[in-house]
Amino acid sequence: MNTKKEIARFLSEDIGQGDVTASILTNKRIVAKIISRQEAIVAGSEFVKDIFSIRGCRVIILRKDGTRTRPNQTVLKISGPARSILSCERTALNLLSRMSGIATLTSELVGKVKSVSKKTDVYSTRKTAPGLRFFDKEAVRIGGGKKHRVTLADMIMIKDNHIASEGSLVRLIQKAKKRSKKFEVEVENQEDAVLAATLGVSIIMLDNFTPEKIRKTVSALKKIGLRNKVRLEASGGIDAKNIKEFARAGVDMISVGKITNSASAIDFSLKVQG
Repeated sequence: MNTKKEIARFLSEDIGQGDVTASILTNKRIVAKIISRQEAIVAGSEFVKDIFSIRGCRVIILRKDGTRTRPNQTVLKISGPARSILSCERTALNLLSRMSGIATLTSELVGKVKSVSKKTDVYSTRKTAPGLRFFDKEAVRIGGGKKHRVTLADMIMIKDNHIASEGSLVRLIQKAKKRSKKFEVEVENQEDAVLAATLGVSIIMLDNFTPEKIRKTVSALKKIGLRNKVRLEASGGIDAKNIKEFARAGVDMISVGKITNSASAIDFSLKVQG
C-alpha cells in the first residue's frame, strides 16, 4: 500500500476546498507538541510525521511506535507554518488516537495471554474500519499481535456460510486442498474439528467454543495423533476478562475482533507553544 497517498487522501477529506479558519492566520512559523493525556502504547507516530511533512512541517518523534507513554508526556514536536500545522491537527490526532488505542488494547491482551501460554498468539480479524484496514492491522502488530488475513486473497478460510452455500464441508476441504496446502476451516463442534484434522486441514478455527470444549477437542485430537498436525484458533466472545482461560485451554491462536472494532481511542492533544 502507498501509505503516503492514503494519508494525503485523509488530509484532503478533512481540508476539503481549504481550511477557511486557518486562512485568516498570518501564517508565521510556530512550534507545537502532541501530548498524551493517558498511559498508552504509541502507534502511528511515523504516519503522523508524514501527515505534517506533506504540508511542509518538520516533525521530531519523541516516543516511537511500540513505546509506552505516560499522561502529559510529549510524543511529537512539530514546527512549521501555522496554517499547515493547524490544518493537519485533527487528521493527525484522529489517526494517532485510533492506532494507539488498538495497540494499547492489543498489548494488554498479549500480556495476559503470554503470562499463561508462551506458545499462543493474539490475532486481529477483518473487523476493521473500511479504508483503515492497513493502519488498524499495523497498530495490532505494533501492540504485539499478529495480523492474520489482511484481505480475502491472503488465504482460503472456509466458514459457516461457505459450507451452507456449498452443502458439504468435505467437498469444500477437498477443493481447498487442490488450491493450497495451507488453509483454514471454521467449525462449530468437536466432531467437525476432528473431521477437518483427519482430512488434512492446517488451521482449524474453533468458533464460539468454551474453554472446556476446546480442552476436550484438544484431547480428542491428541488421542488420534493429530494435535501436532494442526494449528487451533479460538474465536468468538473473547475479551480481556476471559482471554487467559482460552490461552490455558491449549490453542495456538486467539482471534479477537474487539481489538480493531471496539478499542477505545487514546486521548492526545496538540498544543501550540507560546
